[in-house]
Amino acid sequence: MTADGLALDRPLVIDGLQYCNWSEEIFRQMRDGGVDAVHVTICYHELFRETVANIETWNRLFERHGDLIMPGRWAADVLEARRTNRTAIFFGFQNCSPIEDDIGLVEVLHALGARFMQLSYNNQSLLATGSYEAEDAGITRMGREVIKEMNRVGLVVDMSHSAERSTLDAIEVSGRPIAITHANPAFWHPAKRNKSDDVLRA
Repeated sequence: MTADGLALDRPLVIDGLQYCNWSEEIFRQMRDGGVDAVHVTICYHELFRETVANIETWNRLFERHGDLIMPGRWAADVLEARRTNRTAIFFGFQNCSPIEDDIGLVEVLHALGARFMQLSYNNQSLLATGSYEAEDAGITRMGREVIKEMNRVGLVVDMSHSAERSTLDAIEVSGRPIAITHANPAFWHPAKRNKSDDVLRA
């Protein structure tokens, strides 16, 4: 039983990261599978205007399939999705490209529904080093300021594709917990973006 009286007859089911060709069929499959919330990739390397276009597309999907999906903005929306037999969709970025070189766009994108942003996607970005780079310089000066702004507005720092030092720096700089939404422990498999014991302990 939740604080607001919602009886949970089974655990909440949240998909930490998903990307696909979204359709009514997939939305119905999520409902059939009891998925309460999904972190949806709406940007890989798109810039701001392209990302806004992707958000516009999702707004139309919410209109057409409001009986199956709903926008996810806050933790309470996961419970609301369960209550109304829908799936809450939380927007995330695989890269920091939507903010271009403008920290002010962090707040704008959060207002448009973004809730997760990776600081790098495998390669070096303006904010952090990706896991495929030979040298990891850590979080950049701009990256430190962006993390502070993300903390302020409530945009989750995701380090799934970032390198070791950058990830540890982000943990140190961030005043809120960071997320690693789609990577595994390196002790399972030593892939480039899987996370070391040091990161897991931090």
